[in-house]
Amino acid sequence: MAMGRVSLEKKFHVLAIDDSTIDRKLIERLLKISSYQVTIMDSGVKALEFLGLLDDDNGSIESTFTSTTQNHQEKVDLIITDYSMPGITGFDLLKKIKESESLKNIPVVIMSSENVQSRINSCLESGAEEFLLKPVQQSDVNKLRPHLLRGMPESNSFGY
Repeated sequence: MAMGRVSLEKKFHVLAIDDSTIDRKLIERLLKISSYQVTIMDSGVKALEFLGLLDDDNGSIESTFTSTTQNHQEKVDLIITDYSMPGITGFDLLKKIKESESLKNIPVVIMSSENVQSRINSCLESGAEEFLLKPVQQSDVNKLRPHLLRGMPESNSFGY
């Protein structure tokens, strides 16, 4: 095996959130076919916990633990989430990510089985990169790469 190629071709880490088992399995398969590292969550709350954004009374200890372990170990390069989920919706998740100083630059893609133009517009206006209609296809997953590549640090950008 050519080890050099593996280190050059960074494996992008995608966090995928969907409360539907069938949709989760489908998106996981499509992302893995595209050679992404995939973390799957079944709720917005778990995703916020994983990202270290859970700040309610019940999750404060866990969120501290999560942010110190997960965030520094496994940087998330892109988040793809279902729009309609019980509790915290994909739209709520999008807003929380975009309000977070440390996470706001992570591209967020919203998926929905409902083609509602006002919903699509509000997601895009709130910072979503794409709005994909379910069932998600391989051609949709192919649209993610430019967003991932755009997030890659330039050789000269050290934040000066």
